[in-house]
Amino acid sequence: MQIYVLRHGIAEDAKPGGSDAERKLTDEGKEKLRRVLKRARDAGVSPSLIVTSPLVRAVETAELAAVVLGYKDKLLRTKALEPGATPEQAWDEIRTHKDETELLLAGHEPLFSQLAAYLLRSPGLQVDMKKGALVRIDVDNFGAEPRGVLKWMLTPRVV
Repeated sequence: MQIYVLRHGIAEDAKPGGSDAERKLTDEGKEKLRRVLKRARDAGVSPSLIVTSPLVRAVETAELAAVVLGYKDKLLRTKALEPGATPEQAWDEIRTHKDETELLLAGHEPLFSQLAAYLLRSPGLQVDMKKGALVRIDVDNFGAEPRGVLKWMLTPRVV
C-alpha cells in the first residue's frame, strides 16, 4: 500500500472564543496545497481512499486533494487523525483499509511527524512536516507494527 501523509495547509488564526476545530484554510494555504497536489498528481498519485481528521482545515485539505487528484468517492472522517491522536491509533485506522492500494491521510501536527517516524519503525526520527507537506511511505505488512519505506516528501517550498 502506498500511504500518503498530507498535513493540512495554512489555516486562519483562531477567533477569540472560537473553536480550534473550526479554523479554515487561508487562500495562501489553499494555493500552496494546490501546488503540492498538482506535483503529486503529475507523479501519478491517485488515492483509492482519502481519510481525514474531522477538523475543518483537514477536511478542506482532503477536499482539495480529492479535486486535484481526481478522487470521486466520499471522504472518510476519523478521530484517529485528530491532533491529539497517537501513531498507534492512526496505524489501527490504516490497517482497517489494508486492501486499498493508495491511501491518503489528511491531518495535523504533531501527529503526522510522529506517524511518519512510526511507519518507518524509527520513533526517534525527526520529520519536519511543514503545512501542506506530503510524504509517501510504502507498507506491505499490516501486523501489529508497521515496516514502511520512505519513498519521497514534497513541501510547498520544494515545488
